[in-house]
Amino acid sequence: MSEKIAFATDDGVRLTNHFGHAPYYQVFTIEDGRITAVEQRSKGHHGDDEEEHGHHSDSDHAAMFASIQDCRMLVAGSMGRNAYRVAQSAGLEVVLTAGDIQSALQGYLDGTLKHNPRRVHAPGLHRH
Repeated sequence: MSEKIAFATDDGVRLTNHFGHAPYYQVFTIEDGRITAVEQRSKGHHGDDEEEHGHHSDSDHAAMFASIQDCRMLVAGSMGRNAYRVAQSAGLEVVLTAGDIQSALQGYLDGTLKHNPRRVHAPGLHRH
């Protein structure tokens, strides 16, 4: 049985510190504990500061998750409260953590990847 995990990223190497600014998802397909495919997908809407001011509607947020609707998990550096809620309602398990994609992926494979709830922030409170 295979599963897909998406990582929000600017460069395909590191987790983007703020989900709203990430232009891409690095998506890994995992079968029987092994990586069998890797692809980079466009996240769609990103890069402006509307999310920071809390102006994204739920449909705007939902559009950001459209390209990973076949994934079961999303890993990012941090995320606004509204985006976090919409991601979960889209059926994604959301894990917020710091660092690079390979370390987070290895943590997932090892069963040690941990979600840090302090990385969910209110609109207007973001880390650069």
